[in-house]
Amino acid sequence: MRILDWVVMVLTIVTIVSYGLWRARGSNTTDKYLRAGKSMPWYAMALSIMATQASAITFISTTGQGYVDGMRFVQFYFGLPLAMIVVSMTAVPIFHRANVYTAYEYLEKRFDAKTRTLVSIIFLIQRGLAVGLALAAPAIVLTVLLGWPDQITTLVMGAIVIGYTVFGGVQAVTWSDFQQMLIMMAGLGTALIIAINLLPENIGLAGALTVAGAAGKLNPVTTNFSWVDRYNIWSGLFGGMFLALSYFGCDQSQVQRYLTGSSISQSRLSLLFNAVAKIPMQFLILLTGCIVFAFFTFIQPPLLFHPGDMARLQENAAYPALQARFDKAFAQRHEAAAKLVHGEPVKAEFQAAHKELEATRKEAAKITGGNDTNYIFLHFVTHYLPPGIVGLVIAAILGAAMSVISGEVNSLATVSVIDIYKRLFRPLAEDGHYLWVSRAATAFWGIYAIVTAQLAKNLGSLVEAVNLLGSFFYGGILGVFALAMYFPSVSANGAFIGVLVGEAAIFALHFTGAASFLWYNVAGCIVVIVTGLLVSRLEGRKLHGDESGAGDPMV
Repeated sequence: MRILDWVVMVLTIVTIVSYGLWRARGSNTTDKYLRAGKSMPWYAMALSIMATQASAITFISTTGQGYVDGMRFVQFYFGLPLAMIVVSMTAVPIFHRANVYTAYEYLEKRFDAKTRTLVSIIFLIQRGLAVGLALAAPAIVLTVLLGWPDQITTLVMGAIVIGYTVFGGVQAVTWSDFQQMLIMMAGLGTALIIAINLLPENIGLAGALTVAGAAGKLNPVTTNFSWVDRYNIWSGLFGGMFLALSYFGCDQSQVQRYLTGSSISQSRLSLLFNAVAKIPMQFLILLTGCIVFAFFTFIQPPLLFHPGDMARLQENAAYPALQARFDKAFAQRHEAAAKLVHGEPVKAEFQAAHKELEATRKEAAKITGGNDTNYIFLHFVTHYLPPGIVGLVIAAILGAAMSVISGEVNSLATVSVIDIYKRLFRPLAEDGHYLWVSRAATAFWGIYAIVTAQLAKNLGSLVEAVNLLGSFFYGGILGVFALAMYFPSVSANGAFIGVLVGEAAIFALHFTGAASFLWYNVAGCIVVIVTGLLVSRLEGRKLHGDESGAGDPMV
């Protein structure tokens, strides 16, 4: 990066943090620290919700996903609009009227303490691991920019986030999300426009789309049904809807956002805005990845985008042969692409050259043991965007990361304090004590994120990894909330056992490979509901039998 980039990046990040802390002044009670005193307007919540979903993973990994696998990942979001409508109609008014700090407080009101505690612990496990993934993404950025080991960049980034979040509270998180989302969209739009302008003069947008289409990247809708295919219209509509229902209706990291709303209508508006805006945003992000793919069809990319892996590969005896093979495949692909753009029937030649190029990259990746999907967009940004714009895009990535990590750490602290500490250990302490414990819990989860981020560096596409992780738990959590809201005859034991059986079913699906991860959300939810109903019915029969003396051999 050049001096102008550093200036733009630093000024942008300092502005985001300072504005958030300024808006957080007066957060001197537990209610204001964890729930913003229920004072937030819909537009701030709307962009905060979107920013929490977006994060640095969206910038870094979703663009890489578009480069590697095309646009079919957008189908993941096809069920989201309907889910937002359902959550707006059900969860929002229920949680607001219950006047809760967390979604899991409602489970005790409906069932009992053990069900609330179980689901709270499941949330802490799932979101605690997810926040490590969110922190791994900005660590990747700083590793590329500064050349530091990823352990150091993770520590530095985590320390900044901890300091900001401990003092800011949810009000600071929400307002910083609001402005960073605006910066993020500006950075994304700028990167897409410049990527198109950097294409060779005789190529242009139409040529780039032709090349991306020939490589199978322009595939936003795939109708072939398969249980094990991760992204098709069916898994997106059904599995994606169930995942979104759980994420926005039951996950504290999102529920906490609209619990800060000044009214039910304001909270509903924030969710409905996301229902309209989320799919177009993801479409543009994936399209950016496809345009970058077309760019690197005409401008030769490195054999590996991960700079550290590339340096290690160059020290390996197999490197010269692999590089020569890669150069030859690129030249053949480039030649075929140029002809393809001008209407010549060379699609088969283009695809064969592309297949050989990707095979060479995979062999190189096996030698280093890494995965460079998350480095593709960063390589493009740092090597080809003009001064100042690089700083803007990097600031957008880091700002997104800071907001999502601070928001997730804040929600983890809220559940830790309200659902675990206050409920089980100190139910009658003064408000000042809970505020102090909330800050301490925030620091703890920030440190936890730093540690778990080390596990994410070789997980491949981070956007897939974070959604796979969520799918291990979202179906079970959604099922128990469905029981609470729609099945009044279900007992506390039925709900508790239902969650355990549902989670067992999800992990069984995963380890047997019977279905792709989006279907875990559907299967887990259904198993919880069916188990809860069966257990409750058996309990009812047993109670009825005990009361009437039925089955007693002495009668």
